[in-house]
Amino acid sequence: MLKGRQREIGTLTGLLDEARAGRGSALIVRGEAGIGKTALLEHAAQTGSAMRLLRATGVEFEMGLPFSGLHQLLAPLSGRLGRLPDRQREALETAFGLRSADAPDRLMVAMATLTLISEIAEERPVLCLVDDVQWLDEASAKALAFAARRIAAEPVAMLLGLRDPVRIPELDSLPSLTVPELSDSDARALLTAALHAPLDEPIRDRIVAEARGNPLALLELTVGIRPGEMAGGFGLPVRGGAMEELFRRRLDDLPDPTRLLLLTASAEPLGDPLLLWDAVRRLGLDVAAAAPAEDAGLLEIDARVRFRHPLVRSAAYRSASPSQRRAVHKALAEATDPALDPDRRAWHRAQAAAGPDEDIAADLAAAADRVRMRGGLAATAAFLERSAHLTTDPSTRLTRLLAAAGVKLDAGAPDDAVALLAHVDEAVLSPMAQAQVETLRGRIAFAVRRGMDASAPLLRAAQRVEPLNARLAREIHLDALFASVLAGHLGGDIDTAVQAARAAVPAPHPPTVVDVLLDGLTLILTGDRPVGAALVRQALAEGDDAMWARRVQMVGALAFEVWDVDSYVSILNRQISRARTLGALTLLPQALSTVAGAHLRLGQLHTAASLLDQATELVAATGTAPSYPHLTLAAWQGDSATEDMVGAAVKDATARGEGLLVAFAHFALAIHRNGHGDYTGALAAAEYASSHLVLVFKGAASRELVEAATRADAPDIAQQAFADLRETTQASTTDFAAGTEHLCAGLITHGAQADHHYQAALEALTASGCLGDLERARLLYGEWLRRQGRRSEARKQLREAHEALTAMGAEGFAQRAARELGATGERARKRAAGDTDRLTAQELAIARQVAAGATSKEIAAELFVSPRTVDAHLRNIFRKLSITSRRQLRGMPLDDLAHA
Repeated sequence: MLKGRQREIGTLTGLLDEARAGRGSALIVRGEAGIGKTALLEHAAQTGSAMRLLRATGVEFEMGLPFSGLHQLLAPLSGRLGRLPDRQREALETAFGLRSADAPDRLMVAMATLTLISEIAEERPVLCLVDDVQWLDEASAKALAFAARRIAAEPVAMLLGLRDPVRIPELDSLPSLTVPELSDSDARALLTAALHAPLDEPIRDRIVAEARGNPLALLELTVGIRPGEMAGGFGLPVRGGAMEELFRRRLDDLPDPTRLLLLTASAEPLGDPLLLWDAVRRLGLDVAAAAPAEDAGLLEIDARVRFRHPLVRSAAYRSASPSQRRAVHKALAEATDPALDPDRRAWHRAQAAAGPDEDIAADLAAAADRVRMRGGLAATAAFLERSAHLTTDPSTRLTRLLAAAGVKLDAGAPDDAVALLAHVDEAVLSPMAQAQVETLRGRIAFAVRRGMDASAPLLRAAQRVEPLNARLAREIHLDALFASVLAGHLGGDIDTAVQAARAAVPAPHPPTVVDVLLDGLTLILTGDRPVGAALVRQALAEGDDAMWARRVQMVGALAFEVWDVDSYVSILNRQISRARTLGALTLLPQALSTVAGAHLRLGQLHTAASLLDQATELVAATGTAPSYPHLTLAAWQGDSATEDMVGAAVKDATARGEGLLVAFAHFALAIHRNGHGDYTGALAAAEYASSHLVLVFKGAASRELVEAATRADAPDIAQQAFADLRETTQASTTDFAAGTEHLCAGLITHGAQADHHYQAALEALTASGCLGDLERARLLYGEWLRRQGRRSEARKQLREAHEALTAMGAEGFAQRAARELGATGERARKRAAGDTDRLTAQELAIARQVAAGATSKEIAAELFVSPRTVDAHLRNIFRKLSITSRRQLRGMPLDDLAHA
């Protein structure tokens, strides 16, 4: 009956053939209800009957229960969980409620899904079919999207049936096949095949027109048509989403007991016939009530309960009265074992409640805690929200409502959090409750706009908390201050935040790292940089990993402020290690992308690119907000797309009110233009960055401004920029700061004095390990030597700079060095022919770990890919490096054999 679907069938057949050949892929089959998505998936199941079939179907009622869809898909593989790596096995068992433990990181669950599918694919190709993905719980949908992007090297085909619109962004990035409406000719052919009696042409035309190319509509419109109706004008208009109405019409013809049984089955998403029969018995129904629905082809009951189409389930539930639904949920709650499935029982009890009921509300709140332990933020929020509405005590209701709003925010639904806060009557709130509301508003504003409008509510919260909890107040002040810095000139009232922090209750004794950090930032922002920087350095040295885990972006910002790359890398590497060990979903991509910025200063552009690749993958898998080192990476690489990337970042950041990013983007643009020798353009970008930065990259922007101004013949600007730079470098004690100060001093001085500063800069930057800055300094020194007529010395510096900048992938600066070297009469060495076949960033990451002795499984767990993908990359690595074994990778200069 798949009329007019030759193109779609060909696509699915090709995908299955590729999977059987070891080249996996995923495809979303999109379209409106009834268009034929399910029929195409069933056709694929028949075509791939020799493959191992895993299947699941999204259920609207279960959208709030985390990992329910994934459990359905992977249930046949439960006996294989013991073959997973320990962390992955524990995460999956916790997600499925098979063990009690801390909340499983969703990334570990997603990795376990990929590993499990990859394991069984070694025996025979696998076909994963998931229908009605739009009704999958969010946790399952994200885990599937994660796995779907990583099966290219696996004999796995994944087909996902989805009714638009997409609510999970990660799914929208997957390849898709849109199933169109049938043509009139195909619709007529399908109608003719479905009917067993002649049909008058005008009636045929009307049915085809009303069905609008929807196959299910065509078939349903012909159900039960009598000969008289065929000749006399039958037709039920199908308007847009009225497919459900067709099934409601079918339900109207069924006996009342049958309709009640269908309602019970629609509210019981597990498809468990024993549970259904128990609930049906409690409703006073007989097993025979199912027969009319089975005879009508609307329901099948054998090992599982299955509806003819998801819209039958929806129609059965939506057409019932509220009292009927409550009665059914009450019966299901009574039939559900409270020991085996307490969460679903609590949810049924809540749906059965006609009004406030503290016992049910408490049961639901307890279920929310259990669901949180399983990692289900969306479900936790739904349980808490319903619990709040059922709570009788006003104080407890407020507590649950605020908790639900906070979890909504953490679950990535800030608009829902705002809607919940609208139910709060602030006139009757206690001071602490008012502070909670304000803090939540600030967190929401920060999440949505990353700075704009966040500082003010956080400040109000801190001031309200001060008389009640001084330590908590200072912590909120720190967050408010950092929020105002991020918002910058686009909405951050830094002066107000600073004054509030200064007026806050003094730090208790002994002060915490948060106290030291708050005092240090306040002093820097009020002009006492030396003392403030010393406190920041103290905080960087003393802060514990748990404290920094909540402030990963702040680590990079503050370490750069005091020119301390060692602390920058050390703290963030610990955070990365900690995140990998714990499987921390949100922390890991932030830490990876932030530490990538430090590797740029160290001249390790390939490493930075690899880290950003991993961070980008994780951001796509988790939906967390990205960081911005990709802008400076592109700038150091001399990427021609940098200007467009900066423009897009500025537009986005301006719309959200993130002033720091706007200034940072101009800082990256100054690097890019300095690399290409566009000093006038670099001057404009660096001036903007320097004038709009009060913290973090102020010193780095001043360094770019000194270089651009001296080359653009703007000595007054260069002198002022140098003075601004010295305010930051003089407050630091690192070789990085000293080297940068000497370099800029060399740029603005002359003769022997300049020579001294350049040589001192090379010495200090060599000691700092900041090889990116070292080679840029060598380039500037070589340029100065050439202009002094010292060609031989210039050639040496420029040659070394060119070779080092080329090796690290800093193409813009390397080309600048090549031009300068040419001006001395020496041609720069061209790249070897084989250079284009160097390692990619991902291959470099794998080669490093193989060289350290890691197995494919260990690397797969580290990089969040499958072991088979690691082996595929390893074959490319062997080919590119002309080697044949893992042992040969040890001792190789891998960074020299890579390109970003």
